[in-house]
Amino acid sequence: MQQLLVANRGEIALRVFRACRAEGVSTVAVVAPDDRGSLHARSADITLEVGSYLDAVELVRAATESGADAVHPGYGFLAESAAFAEAVLAAGLTWVGPPPAALHAGGDKLAAKATARAAGIPVLPSGTPEEVGYPLLVKAAAGGGGRGMRIVRTAAELDDAVAAARREAAAAFGDDAVFFERYLERPRHVEIQVLADRHGTIRALGERECSVQRRHQKVLEESPSAAVDPKLRARMSEAAVAFASAIGYESAGTAEFVLEGRDFFFLELNARIQVEHPVTELVTGVDLVREQLRIASGEKLVTDWSLLGHAIEVRLYAEDPRTFLPQAGRIERLRWPRAIRVDAGVEEGDEIGTSYDPLLGKLVAYAPTRAEAYDALTSALRETEASGVTTNLPFLRWLVAHPLVRAGQTTTAFLTEHPPLSEPPPRAPDAAWNGAWRLNLPPVPPRPVPVLDEAAPGRGPSAEQSSVTAPMPGTVLKVLVEPGAHVKAREPLVVLEAMKMETPLVSPYDATVRAVHVAEGDRVAAGAVLVELDE
Repeated sequence: MQQLLVANRGEIALRVFRACRAEGVSTVAVVAPDDRGSLHARSADITLEVGSYLDAVELVRAATESGADAVHPGYGFLAESAAFAEAVLAAGLTWVGPPPAALHAGGDKLAAKATARAAGIPVLPSGTPEEVGYPLLVKAAAGGGGRGMRIVRTAAELDDAVAAARREAAAAFGDDAVFFERYLERPRHVEIQVLADRHGTIRALGERECSVQRRHQKVLEESPSAAVDPKLRARMSEAAVAFASAIGYESAGTAEFVLEGRDFFFLELNARIQVEHPVTELVTGVDLVREQLRIASGEKLVTDWSLLGHAIEVRLYAEDPRTFLPQAGRIERLRWPRAIRVDAGVEEGDEIGTSYDPLLGKLVAYAPTRAEAYDALTSALRETEASGVTTNLPFLRWLVAHPLVRAGQTTTAFLTEHPPLSEPPPRAPDAAWNGAWRLNLPPVPPRPVPVLDEAAPGRGPSAEQSSVTAPMPGTVLKVLVEPGAHVKAREPLVVLEAMKMETPLVSPYDATVRAVHVAEGDRVAAGAVLVELDE
């Protein structure tokens, strides 16, 4: 391997570039027309323009024209596309990832569940809504990362949820297929890192706790998990290795599980490097991206590793710290902490748009103990500065100081039960008492969609008229009302799409629609008036 093209952008492209340079491999970046100013485009040895990051033909063309002999897909986009892997191999290039057959086997989520079941690995029930029951989760069959996922608690919500999930899945993965799976209200989300070479060696490198999530996307990850002891780790690792073996896996991958008590259920194998891979690297001493390069070159897997210390990662996004809605703008000031690892995808002066994931960078703290790692991350977040674009930095500072987070007592429902920036309890409840108390809680009610009535602060149902405005730049996906319509409080008015995620904007109270100022397909700026309402 002499020259490698990274078929991706942002932080992961820069991460792969670093690993390539450590291995003495030159690098090629690709850049879409609307992304020319990005940091990754100015960080490689060679940069070529492509029409789209999702165009496999364009990416293979760029690789051959640049003289690259290998392609790394990063994460997201085409990372788990068997067709893209086949196209790369057909062009005579080295594919840094799993073989196409393994991608086919793991990429079909329903077939993967059947494979896991046959291997004796527990899985959540899936099938028709009638078979699964409510609550259920609508999931994209072709990808993850929170795209194409909707929680459905009643049959009345199903059609709209399926339609929205299909649109998001098509936009993110080029495939709108979805399926239905039983939804657990308060599990932990725990995943096992896997490495496999082409010589038949498969190793599990410990777990990552990823329960704190917003919009089905992770915001804090740590290793090891406070909920996993050596016996449970061994059982989950055995299941992850068994699944990887069953599909003939190679390269880095992540087996994702939900965990309730000591019972775990396999969700899927993410056939790529994960965003949160740095926490595993810090506690094992294994450079996962360099191992990917070595495995793709035919080398044998490094097997000498041990789990030492504790690592925690948080993701700094350009998004509102309360609603998690993506934000756009130019970064006027950006100061990263010096005492911990930072994997950044932007620099001061860069423009954050609405077409791509708003991740600015990842802050990863490591220390001998969990408490010391949290202390280090707390100090690092105090040192971090970002201005010019709204970020979730206040949320991250709140999160790592939260008593339940510090006590390791989080589930996937954490941000539903503890809204961002809310007043935390004075201390975490006793672990034994808290566990019993949680078992008797009623089902979590659906978290309401944020009411976005920002045009006139202080105006509400007592005012004669109010406006619903765009909370961020985006594209109007659906207009659900027309002038003269009577709407109920929290009834959706407009669906806005930004960064391949949909956000419904709702009426703040019972009202009559006075005017609608947008049509489907319109691109709008942040603050644009979309709908006017009369009380």
